[in-house]
Amino acid sequence: MYKQFTLWLSILCLPVIAFAQLQSPDQFLPHHLGETFTPHHIQVDYFQHLAVNSPNIKLVEYGRTEEGRPLLLAFISTEENLANLEAIRQNHLRHCGLEEGGANPDLDRAIVWFSYSVHGNEAGGAEASMAVAYDLANTNNATAQEWLKNTIVIIDPATNPDGYDHYTHWYRSVATKRRDVNPDVREHNEPWPGGRVNHYMFDLNRDWAWQTQVESQQRIVYYKKWMPHIHADLHEQYYYNPYYFAPAAQPYHAYITEWQGDFQTEIGKNHARYFDENGWLYFTREEFDLLYPSYGDTYPLFNGSIGMTYEQAGHSKAGNAILMPNTDTLTLYDRVKHHKTTSLSTVEMASKNAARLVRQLDDYFKRATNSPTGPYKTYIIKGTNPQPRIQALLTLLDRNGIRYGRANGKGSINAYDYQTGKTKNIAINHNDLVISAFQPRSVLTQVLFDPSTELVDSLTYDITAWSLPYAYGLEAYATTSQTEVKDGYNTGVYKNNLGENSQPYAYLVPWESTQEARFLGQLLQAGIQVRTSSSGFQLNGKIYDRGTLVINRGDNRKNPDFDAIVRATARNMKIRIDAVSTGFTDNGPDFGSGTMTLLKAPNIAMLAGKNTFVNETGQVWHYFENRLDYPIHLLDPGQLKSWNENDYDVLILPEGTYNINGAIAEKLNNWIKNGGKLIAIGAALRSLEGKSGFGLEAKSYNDDSSPNTDANHDYANAERRSIASYMPGAVFEVQMDNSHPLAYGFKDTYFSLKTSSSAYELLEDGWNVGQLDDKPMVTGFVGYKAKKSVLNSLVFGVEDSGRGSIVYFVDNPLYRGFWENGIFLFSNAVFMVGN
Repeated sequence: MYKQFTLWLSILCLPVIAFAQLQSPDQFLPHHLGETFTPHHIQVDYFQHLAVNSPNIKLVEYGRTEEGRPLLLAFISTEENLANLEAIRQNHLRHCGLEEGGANPDLDRAIVWFSYSVHGNEAGGAEASMAVAYDLANTNNATAQEWLKNTIVIIDPATNPDGYDHYTHWYRSVATKRRDVNPDVREHNEPWPGGRVNHYMFDLNRDWAWQTQVESQQRIVYYKKWMPHIHADLHEQYYYNPYYFAPAAQPYHAYITEWQGDFQTEIGKNHARYFDENGWLYFTREEFDLLYPSYGDTYPLFNGSIGMTYEQAGHSKAGNAILMPNTDTLTLYDRVKHHKTTSLSTVEMASKNAARLVRQLDDYFKRATNSPTGPYKTYIIKGTNPQPRIQALLTLLDRNGIRYGRANGKGSINAYDYQTGKTKNIAINHNDLVISAFQPRSVLTQVLFDPSTELVDSLTYDITAWSLPYAYGLEAYATTSQTEVKDGYNTGVYKNNLGENSQPYAYLVPWESTQEARFLGQLLQAGIQVRTSSSGFQLNGKIYDRGTLVINRGDNRKNPDFDAIVRATARNMKIRIDAVSTGFTDNGPDFGSGTMTLLKAPNIAMLAGKNTFVNETGQVWHYFENRLDYPIHLLDPGQLKSWNENDYDVLILPEGTYNINGAIAEKLNNWIKNGGKLIAIGAALRSLEGKSGFGLEAKSYNDDSSPNTDANHDYANAERRSIASYMPGAVFEVQMDNSHPLAYGFKDTYFSLKTSSSAYELLEDGWNVGQLDDKPMVTGFVGYKAKKSVLNSLVFGVEDSGRGSIVYFVDNPLYRGFWENGIFLFSNAVFMVGN
């Protein structure tokens, strides 16, 4: 009897004993919170401690970063709610129309998600996450416990652990023992590339919709499972700014609802109440607009949430403490306190308004499914598009939870043609991919597919055009009519035409997408000799366009594994491939013709370091390692003075500012003439202007229509007048010479994302492969002066010099890694040009 009583007493006391072990961050960490930065692995240890010692927390590892660090979500609520967490989640998704069945009001809970420090060197957020989690986990905190009765809080403590650790380890290694508040000292000046970005130097706060990075891909899996009512993205801005919180600045995207805007204001007023009590400075409705769809505030908004950005003064410049212009000292303690305050204020508002949040989100998704907001109700991707491009789009749609299907029967309809900008009557076929706006995620669907974005205000600080048919280079149409859709679409079971002949004369692969570029890279690395056709031909009644890969037995006759390598690689990558028994074509050049160009396996180097732009350098690096799986050598820009040019066939200058003096220019010219290929992107072209051997000339533009810029205007509106020369990011129709290797696989037009008004004259002694005419089709905002300055200018060009070549990309085709058509274009520069 005594033993049984002791056992029951032990069980009953377990929660009390466990809670007695719960430690605050100050008790657990090897330093006081805010005293210095916490290494990520210790932050992980603390959240594990909370999960073990508080009944209010369940911890989930949702993935790993590129460098192997864990990505965590902490689910915080009452013990009862956590016990029913899966039922609450499913019930919530029924409100969203994402699970079948009716919702149970007894399981309705407000769901709040916090993302801290997506920019790793904005480290105050990750530090604050521990303070927020402790306050919510502490069962003695009566106020928080009351909030959690009807609220689930999800905390991502460090959305970018790699960047966070890069910054915090660097800072701890250089900080002086006594805090040095002088902004000029080393600890306040983070070196290149900084901890803002992830391993591949991507800005994860621009990657929510595109999901090019593993961190984004893994996070959105859980985001789709939870679809929070409120999402707050906690950042830091430069140290001399007051705190920023919602409501956001204009322009709002036209599809953001009145409720979403109004509740932002309600939350902001609650924050202001706490900040007013403490005398803390803050501002709202400035700078941070809600247009570009791939931010941590807009992406949740387009998924029905109240999406918000919070910005604390700090950033990498602030370190542990820094002297501000007002002679006050900003400390890490301050930054933690401010972020903790807005976080808890957000939970408070969610709890007080839980029923409203549930009802409004329910209404949001019902309207989305039954009465889509925008004018276009159906988007049609023709099934005749290259299958790898369609498959790439399907992958993105799946990642975002956007539903799609096939056309349910044949017919015709009036629709907007993305290629021409005009409405015409089109035929719909069974194999066309159809995306209907009548679905729960219709707002996100319309935002991503609409041909152009409706701008309430032109003062936005990011790109204003991103329509997926342009990004993926697809023949597509948008219609204002609802079209019946048959659920489900796939590109079919993989089939090839390898035939029964295990040793054919040659293998043929159409050159249509980045998938074929990856295939080519794998063959070249395996020692397979590959040619490309510089003109179209016909064989066995089938037409093959320029760029077709021709893999001849005759070129590989000494390779005993030739057939096995080609066939296995094609099957593994699901490449469309034809095995043919002859090189004698029906029409066009035979396979032994000089027009069948032998491709090299290039040895590629890229400059990466100080003076190269961080994000843009990472875009190239990520392209080679993740999209192509092809080796690249990263060189410091300072090595240009002494580099051994004989070691490399290709040198890439990513966007940046380079000191290319006469001696370096001459060295580059000699290397190019001896067979080297230089690829220069975006801002890197400025370093080549006017240099001997480079026929690149900046385009001059004089606007005589307004000779007095601000002389006769008021000071207050100077910023608004300046947008006449502004091009934050718009899509331009480019005329392409698709007979040139740089444009193999493309039509005679290409839609380029132009993020700068920099313009260059057409090459006098070179190939103007892509150029703007005097009336290009444009979507997105462009200031009238900026637009005039780029008309009749070079976009993509090639200069031949001796046995080598120079490729000029005025527009960056790898921008943020999501412009799929640009990624394919860049592949031509790597493999096709200069052979």
